[in-house]
Amino acid sequence: MTSRLCTRSVLLRLSLFLAISCVLATSAFLWARAPQDVTPDGIPHFNRPAPTPPPQAHPIDTLMKKADREWHRLMAKETTDLESAAKAYRWRRGRHPPPGFDKWVEFARLNGAVVVEDFFDQIYHDLTPFWGLEPAKIRRQAKNFEFVVSVRNGSMTVKSDDKDRPWMKLWGNMVGTIAEWLPDIDIPINVMDESRVVVPWEDINEYVKAERASRKLVPRPEVVREYTGLQEIDENPGEPFDLEWIKGGLYWDIARVGCPPDSPSRNVEALTNFSGPPPMPSGFPDRSFEGYVTNWTEAKDPCLQPDLRGSHGTFVEPISMSTTHYLFPIFGGSKLPMNNEILLPPAMYWTTDEFYSGGEEHGGAWETKKTAVMWRGAASGGRNKLENWTRFQRHRFVSMVNGTAVQHAEKDSNGVGPNFELLSYNTYHLTATQYMDLGTWLNSISEAAFVNLVCFPGTGNVNCPYTDAYYEVKKTMSMREQYAYKFLPDIDGNSFSGRYRGFLRSTSLPVKATIYSEWHDSRLVPWLHFVPMDNSFVDIYGILDYFIGTGIAKRREGEEKAVVEGAHDEQAKKMADAGKEWAERVLRREDMQIYVMRLLLEYARICDDRRERLGFVDDLE
Repeated sequence: MTSRLCTRSVLLRLSLFLAISCVLATSAFLWARAPQDVTPDGIPHFNRPAPTPPPQAHPIDTLMKKADREWHRLMAKETTDLESAAKAYRWRRGRHPPPGFDKWVEFARLNGAVVVEDFFDQIYHDLTPFWGLEPAKIRRQAKNFEFVVSVRNGSMTVKSDDKDRPWMKLWGNMVGTIAEWLPDIDIPINVMDESRVVVPWEDINEYVKAERASRKLVPRPEVVREYTGLQEIDENPGEPFDLEWIKGGLYWDIARVGCPPDSPSRNVEALTNFSGPPPMPSGFPDRSFEGYVTNWTEAKDPCLQPDLRGSHGTFVEPISMSTTHYLFPIFGGSKLPMNNEILLPPAMYWTTDEFYSGGEEHGGAWETKKTAVMWRGAASGGRNKLENWTRFQRHRFVSMVNGTAVQHAEKDSNGVGPNFELLSYNTYHLTATQYMDLGTWLNSISEAAFVNLVCFPGTGNVNCPYTDAYYEVKKTMSMREQYAYKFLPDIDGNSFSGRYRGFLRSTSLPVKATIYSEWHDSRLVPWLHFVPMDNSFVDIYGILDYFIGTGIAKRREGEEKAVVEGAHDEQAKKMADAGKEWAERVLRREDMQIYVMRLLLEYARICDDRRERLGFVDDLE
C-alpha cells in the first residue's frame, strides 16, 4: 500500500512538472512571436516603454523647490545702504572694501540695483590668484599687451591693431560709461572666442595661499585711502613679457593641468580618434539627482567629466588656439572653469544689436506661444571635419531632438545614431513613450536646425558634403521669431552662447547646457530662472517630457476639456516668468556697469604696491 502511494505521488509530481514545462514553453514561444518590440504605432524600437512608476514627486518638482529655497536664502542677504554693504563685504571677503566703495554703493543705489554680496563672488574667484604676483609685474604685463582698454584721469582710451575689433569698441564703451569713477587702470582684453590662460593648478594653489596670508582687516589708522596711480608705468613701461603662447597641440592636454591633482580628468590624456558617437552615459549622468542637474557648478566642469574631451568641440578641435601657462591679467567674456581669465560681461550682452539682444520686444504671452523646442544656429564649436564632426556638441544636440534622426536610431540601429546613443526608455520613465515612439514625439514638439553647416575646409556656402546627408539647412530666424516658441535651448558654440541673456529676458524658457563660466553665474539660480541641462543632453527627453508631456491633447471619458498627458505647463510658465523678471532686475546694462565698476576697483587695488593696506573705512568713523 505504501509503495503504491509513493508511486502515485511520483507520477503526480511528474505530470505537474510536465504541465508547467509545457505552459512555460508555450508562453515563451508566444512571447517571442508577440510584437513586444514595437510601439503602439507599430513602429519597432530598441526597447519597450517603461511601466508607469508609482506616484511620487518628480525629481524636477524637488529641484524647483530646492531652487526656490536657495533664492530666498540669497535674498535674505540683500544690502540697501553703505553700512550694511561694507559690513557684508568684510564678513565675506576678510578685508576692507577697496577705495571708492562708497561711490560704488551710491552708483548701485541710484540705478536701483539688487545688491547681494554673493552676486560678486566671480570677481574674487578671478582676482584672488593675482595677490600671488608682484603688483609691478601685473602693471607691466597689462601696460604692454596688444589690446588694452585704459583709464587715465577719468577718461577711457582703446589700444588695438588696425583690424575691425567690434568687441574692443563695445568693451571700451562699457568702461567709458563709468570711467569718471575709476582710478587709473590698464585692462588687457582677449579678442578671441577661446580662452587664453591655463595656469597649472599647483601654481594657482600657491597664489591663493599668498592671498589668504595677506587677508586681514587693517587697523583703521593704518589704512591707505587713495590709489597710487600709474604715472610711473606710463613714464617707463618696460619691455613686453614673453608669455610663451601655445599655438597648437591637443587643447585637452593643455587645459587639464588646471584641474586639481585628484580630479577625474587631471591624468586622463587627450583623445586622437574621434570616429563614431561620443562617449555617453549608460544611465543617469554622474552627480545628477535622478537624472537631472542638481549642482550647476559641477555639471559645467570638465575637470569632473573626462568624457567631455571626446564630446565637446573645445577639446576636439577649437577654431584657434593661443594659450599660456603663465598667470596674466587678461579680461574676457567667458572661460572654462580651469581657465584664469578675469571675466567681464560679454560684449555681445552690452550691444544693442538685435541679432544678440532680440531688441526690446521679448516675446508675447506664454499662452500664445507654440508648445515646442526651437533652436537655430550655425554648426560652430570648433573645426568640424569629416573625421570628427560626430563629436561636436551642436551637431549632437540637433540630432538628438530631430525626430527623423531618432526614428532611424530606434528602428535600424538599436538606439545608436551617428553621433548619439539613446538611453533605455526605462531610464527616465517618459510619459510620451507610453503612447508613441520617441521620434514621433519629437517630430511633434521640436524644431531644431542649422542655418550653416560650417565645414572645414570651407565650401563657400552653407552646405557641407560630409554632413549634408544628416542635416537640412534652414533659413536664419531672428531672436524675435524664436520667442514665439516656449522652449529655447542654448548650446555652446566656439565658446559661450551670446544669446543667453536675450533668452533669459524673453517670455520663453531657456534650457541651458555649457562648460563656460560667465560674470552672472552667482546671481542666477538653476531650476528657478532657467532649466539646466547636462552636456551629454541625455536629460533633454526627461526635461521635455516633464514640461510638454505627450504634446498631443486627448479627451478623457467624462471630461469636457482635452488634456495633454504628463505636461507641467504651469511650472514651465512660472519658471519662464521668474527668469524674465529676475533678468530685468539683475542683468540690465546698469547691472553690468555696477559689476564692472566693482571689478575694476578691486583690480586697481591688486595692481597697487600698497594693496595690503589700501581700503575704504569711512563707514567705521
